[in-house]
Amino acid sequence: MVPEAQTLLDSSRPLFNRIAVIGLGLIGGSVAAAARHSGLAGEVLAADSRPEELALGADLGIIDGYGSIAEIVTGADLVVIAVPVRATVPVLEEAKPHLSADAIVTDVGSTKGSFVQAVQEVFGTWPPRVIPGHPIAGSEKSGVRAARADLFADHKVILTPPDQADAEAVDRLTALWSAFGATVLTMAVTDHDEVLAATSHLPHLIAFSLVDTLAGEEQNMEIFRYAAGGFRDFTRIAASDPVMWHDIFLSNREAVLRVIDHFTEDLANLRQAIEDQDGAALLRVFTRAQAARNHFSRMLSGQAYVTDMTQKPVRFRLQPGGKVTGDVRVPGDKSISHRSIMLGALAHGITEVEGFLEGEDSLATVQAFRDMGVTIEGPENGRVRIHGVGLHGLQPPRGPIYLGNSGTGMRLFCGLLAAQAFDTELSGDDSLSRRPMNRVAEPLRAMGSVIETEEGGRPPLKIRGGNRLSGIHYDMPVASAQVKSCLLLAGLYADGMTSVHEPAPTRDHTERMLEGFGYHVHRDGATVSVIGGGELTACHIDVPSDISSAAFLMVAATIAEGSDLTLRHVGMNPTRTGIINILKLMGADIEVFNEQEIGGEPVADLRVRSAQLRGIEIPEEQVPLAIDEFPVLFIAATCAEGRTVLRGAEELRVKESDRIQVMADGLRAVGVETTVTPDGIIIDGGQTITGGELDSHSDHRIAMSFAVASLRATGEIVINDCANVATSFPGFVELATEVGIRIRSEEK
Repeated sequence: MVPEAQTLLDSSRPLFNRIAVIGLGLIGGSVAAAARHSGLAGEVLAADSRPEELALGADLGIIDGYGSIAEIVTGADLVVIAVPVRATVPVLEEAKPHLSADAIVTDVGSTKGSFVQAVQEVFGTWPPRVIPGHPIAGSEKSGVRAARADLFADHKVILTPPDQADAEAVDRLTALWSAFGATVLTMAVTDHDEVLAATSHLPHLIAFSLVDTLAGEEQNMEIFRYAAGGFRDFTRIAASDPVMWHDIFLSNREAVLRVIDHFTEDLANLRQAIEDQDGAALLRVFTRAQAARNHFSRMLSGQAYVTDMTQKPVRFRLQPGGKVTGDVRVPGDKSISHRSIMLGALAHGITEVEGFLEGEDSLATVQAFRDMGVTIEGPENGRVRIHGVGLHGLQPPRGPIYLGNSGTGMRLFCGLLAAQAFDTELSGDDSLSRRPMNRVAEPLRAMGSVIETEEGGRPPLKIRGGNRLSGIHYDMPVASAQVKSCLLLAGLYADGMTSVHEPAPTRDHTERMLEGFGYHVHRDGATVSVIGGGELTACHIDVPSDISSAAFLMVAATIAEGSDLTLRHVGMNPTRTGIINILKLMGADIEVFNEQEIGGEPVADLRVRSAQLRGIEIPEEQVPLAIDEFPVLFIAATCAEGRTVLRGAEELRVKESDRIQVMADGLRAVGVETTVTPDGIIIDGGQTITGGELDSHSDHRIAMSFAVASLRATGEIVINDCANVATSFPGFVELATEVGIRIRSEEK
């Protein structure tokens, strides 16, 4: 809720002196009941063309009184129009002469374009205190007898205010719906009608049609007698008010027709697949639909299929002290999880994946390929089956590909989509939309790709299809595994050889996995290259535990006295072991055992015991090998004796946040002073970590690093904006609690 709306609710005065409800059916009656129940209205009056409904509403205590439209609107400071949408014009015409200058007018209709048109017809313009609204709540029952004061609790209400809307009116309306227990969202009128045509109007149309069709079948009694619960649940909405829905479909005609045509086309494709016994086509649709349903809560915001993560702000509250013990396995490696889906989708055959990381970023990659026609079963308990379509088998997605917070996903997708025959658009959340993408866009353009970015090279990225790529040699100015992987993926489609020279070693998961899929990768010192035109063959992948996730528990067990922790099946790729190398240089007690190689990737178990660390100058050759782990290494440096100096880490400034500055700010919030340099930081160890409150800036690694810091703190640490921890480490709070970190997650 906006602060202004909250302030209005905190006032001891009623929010409205008189609320006039025109139309005392289910929704209008529930608005009246909720307004009276909440005490936010001095009086609630109603008008309706059905006198018996008005009398019943008064008898039930839902309204204080009733009368004509003219009578109840006079002196009202809020007028709620709750009539069938095609009755709006005569209602407005009758109310207009009696509206006070400061009255707020809103509606509850399921279509907003028709309401706006009615307002403009009656008033000649769109008055700034007319705020269209739509509560996404209801029942198959109708009439004031079905009204409930709690009907809107835990539901969404969409407001579609005009650009010139009165801000105070919007705040008061937001406050009222919030007091009813609803979550208030805003969107454009046209967007609302398009979205509701798909998510509400079409399902109702199908339910009406299906029941009507089956009722006309010869065996109709048997059909309805033996119908299962799913049929009853779905067709329940066919018992809704026919007059109301008749008006809705005619009022939202254009949007409804578009979605009906789309649905009809898809239904015809399913019919054809059944006739042809095309099981692959059916499975492709069903798995995509299952994923869409599982993540339906994100669809209204345009971020479909991506995450189970709560949309509410999350904070961590940590009590000081404790020790870290246990024998655990952290979630699968995010980098390998991404690549297993990408290469499996582009391979021929079925790729089986175990240990897949079921975090937001990896799930975004799964859904992106589902949107491009790839059948993917799972994930379920870390298992995924990918029905590959080959390098040239992807299909155009229906809309932009949303990648959440995944910078890895966006950069790698740029490479593999650069040579497709169709246009694509890559978008992400607010954090990802601030991250520069020119580091991949510019070399891809040199290969022949056409990529449009926003100002500063930021997302969304629009990639034009149908361009022939040519191999290039690229000297990376800054070591980056994501840039290297992007160009190698583009090189699979390019004419000739694509080679990348890196100024320092970076993780080589892409090269290892390409070879696992049977695609030759040539290495010559610091240069890696591929020749376009080959094929990928499906294989089995066992994703090791993510060493970047294990890093938090490594540091935790090292800095907390009396700790002894075993971490199982940790990925030990030599391009990723900088965290272990640096901690050992600082004096950490880390035992590596049970070493083996699985699917081309080295893995091992680690035993970590508490140790007194010492400050060091971090060798610059180790920086690329630990680039994601530096936030928690800053915590280790704070707990060490002496000075730790980091140089050559400019890459940290263009991650999910400027990790150098954000970590310095967070350390200052808990009593630790540092010196920030353009490419690193200087930390004098031995300073006391006090309690304090800080912001993670939506960066999962910042949040988890300060959770580790609590082990050596003298007071409570509160970390705000922690929801994105699910991007890389689902179950972090539970696992941290299991090993001894005193952490609690709270929704704000």
